[in-house]
Amino acid sequence: MLSAAEAKARPPHSACTGAEFEMVTVGGEVDFITKMIDESLVLKERCQWYTTMLGKLGSLEEVVSRLKKRGSVNWAVGEFIQAGKTRRWGLAWSWGNTRPPKEVARGISSGSAVPKHCLSYPPEFLFEVEDQPVEEVAQKVDSLMLSLDLQWTHPQTLSGIGIANGNVWSRAARREKQRMKAEGQAKKSCTTTKGKDCALMFKIELAPAEEGSVSVKVTWLRGLEGKLFESFCGMLKHQLTNE
Repeated sequence: MLSAAEAKARPPHSACTGAEFEMVTVGGEVDFITKMIDESLVLKERCQWYTTMLGKLGSLEEVVSRLKKRGSVNWAVGEFIQAGKTRRWGLAWSWGNTRPPKEVARGISSGSAVPKHCLSYPPEFLFEVEDQPVEEVAQKVDSLMLSLDLQWTHPQTLSGIGIANGNVWSRAARREKQRMKAEGQAKKSCTTTKGKDCALMFKIELAPAEEGSVSVKVTWLRGLEGKLFESFCGMLKHQLTNE
């Protein structure tokens, strides 16, 4: 910290009033936060989210790297800019499967210097369906969701929430469902109301867009596998747009 301060061309804008034992720790902020991560591994989901703030971008990269090495797949990064000069970075992580919204998971500006590998998996997927009325697209979404082995609720015509125990939209899963149906067997589906233990919980929202197209927004609500969410979004887009 002292060497970094000496390297600055200008003096600080404000004086530091903290005592040395409050401002300095062995290993710096990286080791301090690493200890927090290790302690969170003991507490796990007894605490939903763990948060901290870092003063150096290089520290953020190292801490995120250590977090991923310890098995984390659910974290959020934010950037704080004070008076257009000083920058700080916030980091939050969870060992549960509740996904933060996009503005929290990736709370940085478009021109931010935060490397992409420091960011978690995108929790939103957007695409458009052309030349179809929104009611027709909504009917297609309902029919598709009801054909899959998942829990689907749609309290509003243009939105709905789905819960799945795994990749139930693959060709293999569909063939297995048809086989069991032909043999008169019932396959257990995901019935957890809040989706706490499910592999994937998502929300689909439809809205009229320009030139007669329909905007489709898929939000990742729960789950730990980014590839599973990506696979579902790809399947949905293919089914609605034939691309």
